[in-house]
Amino acid sequence: MSLKVAIQMDPIDHVDINADSSFRIAEEAQARGHSLFYYTPDQLSYREGRVIARGWPLTVRREQGNHFTLGELQDIDLAEVDVVWLRQDPPFDMGYITTTHILDMIHPDTLVVNDPFWVRNYPEKLLVLEFPDLTPPTMIARDFETLKSFKHAHGDIILKPLYGNGGAGVFRLDENDRNLASLHELFAGINREPLIAQKFLPDVSNGDKRVILVDGEPVGAINRVPAAGETRSNMHVGGRPEKIGLTERDLEICAAIGPLLREKGQIFVGIDVIGDYLTEINVTSPTGIQELERFDGTNVAEKIWQAIEARRA
Repeated sequence: MSLKVAIQMDPIDHVDINADSSFRIAEEAQARGHSLFYYTPDQLSYREGRVIARGWPLTVRREQGNHFTLGELQDIDLAEVDVVWLRQDPPFDMGYITTTHILDMIHPDTLVVNDPFWVRNYPEKLLVLEFPDLTPPTMIARDFETLKSFKHAHGDIILKPLYGNGGAGVFRLDENDRNLASLHELFAGINREPLIAQKFLPDVSNGDKRVILVDGEPVGAINRVPAAGETRSNMHVGGRPEKIGLTERDLEICAAIGPLLREKGQIFVGIDVIGDYLTEINVTSPTGIQELERFDGTNVAEKIWQAIEARRA
């Protein structure tokens, strides 16, 4: 089966070919005989009943500094391709949300991965609210007094933007910290969005586990260990990936959330687990494929494409 595949992603010239999951997805698609077309989110448009992307035919190769070749710039009707990948990074702002609305118009006749309706309705820090028995104490609020009451109740908390990514803007406020009011003022001056607060989990010192699920089934995990003196374990901010297996608790969490992910068309998902607790369900632009493949020798990208090909068949 040869598929026409369009990838909506951030500029490809900046990707790290040894870490970027979008690159690995494209590489595996090409190896399976699928044709690739690449465009950036700002080049997606709705034009009189048609969903159009302006971009380039794409060839990728694993050569540092020479990892892609583009064909001639052209407009294509996305209703005429088989698969569209929704792969740009957050922040999950109105620009991101608008792309999901536009791609909704062609899905599922054109398979959009992940399903844009549920990406929009289940962004990572909100989908976990469906599973309160699996998560640490959590609050989403904008009102300062409400956030202060959560801080008073739990003492040591993590405060972060609701729609951020990559560890940006994540703060730990321990029992003696007096910066909640200042941080609230800072975030309130940037946007009108709520904040998310969670009880701090000391187990994060042992790592923040990223578990990869394909079509609702776990395929493996990597552990992300914070750098010395750092609370955040995200690899964007210096977290160190390590090999790790899946525990019984990890499998219990996956069994609880997997059916919902599968039902809602979330084919490639990365969840975050600290100790025994689920903290995020990443559906917008999850990462971790290449690290997991190196540690476990599992071709995760192949499993993702097998799930997509089965749906297209």
